[in-house]
Amino acid sequence: MRVTTQQRMALSPHTPLSVQVGLRERGARGGRGPQLSGFSLIEVLCAILVLGIALAGLTHGISTALVSSKESEVQTTAALIAAGQLEALRAEGGLIDGETEGECGEARSLYRWKQTISKNSIDGLHEVLVVVENSKSGKSVYELRTLLFEPTEEPIPKESSKRKSGKSGKKGRERS
Repeated sequence: MRVTTQQRMALSPHTPLSVQVGLRERGARGGRGPQLSGFSLIEVLCAILVLGIALAGLTHGISTALVSSKESEVQTTAALIAAGQLEALRAEGGLIDGETEGECGEARSLYRWKQTISKNSIDGLHEVLVVVENSKSGKSVYELRTLLFEPTEEPIPKESSKRKSGKSGKKGRERS
């Protein structure tokens, strides 16, 4: 015997329709009224399927984030190595055209660097290329290209220095 619509509504005005549909009467087994039946096997399997798909997506998202984080760490370290090599060139001075390479030490054994210095059309201006590579695969990880200026050792003509001092002296007198 099935529960009537009036009996379902009498249970609670806030009982969801899906629960109301699952109501059955105990009948001859000695039940005293309507009871909520459990979930069917198909409902449980569908819920497990949905959870499995959600967990697979979550796992894929987390692994992608970890790989991206590691790649970002490699790029940042390579950029710092290239910038450090460039600063070492600036500090040492005496730029010599050519190509040099080196290792980054035990702490950064994953990396090695190559630098190329070449003259530019302007005297004293050098193009510097620093490439940081993966020492295992040889694949380029980061490349830094810039121009460095190193003044030539030619003396400044005395006439130009007199002109500059003469002009500044006149301006100082006019202001007084």
